[in-house]
Amino acid sequence: MTKLESLPLFPLRTVLFPGGVLPLKVFEQRYIEMTKACLRDERPFGVCLITEGDEVARGDGTMPQIASVGTLARITNVDMPQMGILHVATFGGLRFEVRGRTSGALGLLVGDVAMIDDEPSHALAEAYAPLARLLELIATRVGPQNFPAETRYDDATWVGYRLAELLPLPLSIKQSMLEVSDANVRLAALAQFLERQGVLQAV
Repeated sequence: MTKLESLPLFPLRTVLFPGGVLPLKVFEQRYIEMTKACLRDERPFGVCLITEGDEVARGDGTMPQIASVGTLARITNVDMPQMGILHVATFGGLRFEVRGRTSGALGLLVGDVAMIDDEPSHALAEAYAPLARLLELIATRVGPQNFPAETRYDDATWVGYRLAELLPLPLSIKQSMLEVSDANVRLAALAQFLERQGVLQAV
């Protein structure tokens, strides 16, 4: 039987991938308290894509609908530029599957989650070398603050995750790229998208 863990969830209109960086501007009281608790206990929270609803709490207490697969977010830095607003830098960890959810203190969403094992690491196939070259170009444009410091352009999973998070894909497609557990299937789908856009020919 899969062991479930209790995890505070941060529903967002974005998809966090393992190994990715995600800066957050936190101003709702429930998420400020969540951030403080995670820092105190040295534990992550979960980021899940909103599939229906709003990021900011509604007056009637309605919670947004979220995708069933999310990613652990580990806090790497916190800054308070002004009272009541936190700038939180996070780094993506393991993926997880939400098996149940409840509303906790201040309306914070808490999930009963099962962790998903890391994909096995394997070398990037030569056929996907153009994807790695494109990713290097993108990395120089987004800047170091929006890209992991440690790079692995020879790793199929890492290249696929980075392209999926940085390319202008619909959020539903980004979510499907997160849920896929086969690096080559992910890369093939991304290559097909880029070929349709005529991007790879220029790399």
